[in-house]
Amino acid sequence: MSELQKLKERALQTPEVRHEYDALEEEFELIDKLLKMRTAAGLTQEELAQRMGTQKSNICRLERGNTNPSWKVLKKYAHACGFEITVEFHAA
Repeated sequence: MSELQKLKERALQTPEVRHEYDALEEEFELIDKLLKMRTAAGLTQEELAQRMGTQKSNICRLERGNTNPSWKVLKKYAHACGFEITVEFHAA
């Protein structure tokens, strides 16, 4: 286990940290899916940015979760990777 993983495990033992981490679960899942799409398409961030007509720095921010993307941006990202994006609703 890496030092970062050990630090994460220790931090997640604190209830307040665990609560905040769990609250970000859906955001982490979205970022993971974005990265998997780009990887499956065999694209670098630079190549994806070119396909989307944007800058690599915008792709980097998106994939780090440092932005709140619009639906339009998410669709454009998916299409540039050769995917379609959908939304599902489930009762809580």
